[in-house]
Amino acid sequence: MLDIADELNRWAEEGRDFAVATVVAVGGSAPRGPGAALAVDSRGTVVGSVSGGCVEGAVYDLCVQALEDGAAVLERFGYSDEDAFAVGLTCGGVIDVLVTPVRTDAPDRARCAAALSAASRGEATAVARVARGPAEMLGRLLLVHADGSHEGGFDGVLELDRTVVAEARAMLAVGRTGTVELSESGAHCPGGLTLLVESSVPPPRMIVFGAVDFATALVRVGKFLGYRVTVCDARPVFATRARFPEADEIVVDWPHRSLRHTETDERTVLCVLTHDAKFDVPLLETALRLPVAFVGAMGSRRTHEDRDRRLRDVGLTERELARLRSPIGLDLGARTPEETALSIAAEIVAARQGGTGAPLTGTRTPIHRDAENRAAARAHGRHEAA
Repeated sequence: MLDIADELNRWAEEGRDFAVATVVAVGGSAPRGPGAALAVDSRGTVVGSVSGGCVEGAVYDLCVQALEDGAAVLERFGYSDEDAFAVGLTCGGVIDVLVTPVRTDAPDRARCAAALSAASRGEATAVARVARGPAEMLGRLLLVHADGSHEGGFDGVLELDRTVVAEARAMLAVGRTGTVELSESGAHCPGGLTLLVESSVPPPRMIVFGAVDFATALVRVGKFLGYRVTVCDARPVFATRARFPEADEIVVDWPHRSLRHTETDERTVLCVLTHDAKFDVPLLETALRLPVAFVGAMGSRRTHEDRDRRLRDVGLTERELARLRSPIGLDLGARTPEETALSIAAEIVAARQGGTGAPLTGTRTPIHRDAENRAAARAHGRHEAA
């Protein structure tokens, strides 16, 4: 639901009734993961997607029905061997979809509207909804803010509310969306509960150092991928709004000094395109000691070897140097700034999702990796680097 918060917030502000279908679980090969949403308003307008097209028609009908009767429903969609034209996922996967009506008479309408408003403003917000449990609780919502305050609750059971808030805050802290299983004893509910927790956090940062032609293309790709993009260069004649109209921020300063005074986190991506030792070495000395997601540097093989030697001379360890992706980008045979930006973006996505960067043709690895597999891949990579 929160992944289409901007449009749903507009609907809520206009007083429209709508129903939201949200993926709560996936199995096998499925095109979209938990949190993916499709919504239908009372006019029949559709926004979002839950499957990339495979089951959208059936989900649309469920939303229309939920708007009519006001009842939430959990539906499973999977591949049908008997009928190639049956509603299902031809990719062979299975998805569970929770359909929740958000009508003006719904008890959770105000909390849902508050969550959509906060997410559309870029505030850190988590929404916990009952995805499995007693029929009367299905779709019930609790809104959790970054400071731990919350709105809503589950039938006045304070211990249950505290448990849900704690789980939601933990997932919000890492920006994760997924399900949480609460046992019967912990949930104070026969059979227990399954919660879908959706996290909406401010967009991750991409900082591009070096106001060169390649940076212009990378800014556009970074914005397309959902990053808040900053361009930094010490040369004011190059770091201009006219050259980088799509950047969220342009900083004129020495790169290493700027990085020391800017906010980064474990989702931040740093792309060093300056390939000039006087900029690169002090910048990378700082960058490789920060807990960021990705540090890459542009340059030829010779530039990389010289840079590696200089970084060793200033005291970087083998473990710190192993974090550097240089030359930056995957081997696509890129020539133009746009092709180069694509190769850099591809490496960033592969690093984030635990992908190999290898062609899918001829491989037998899963196309869609779940959160656990991605985390394991990243942990394996850290182990190898160590």
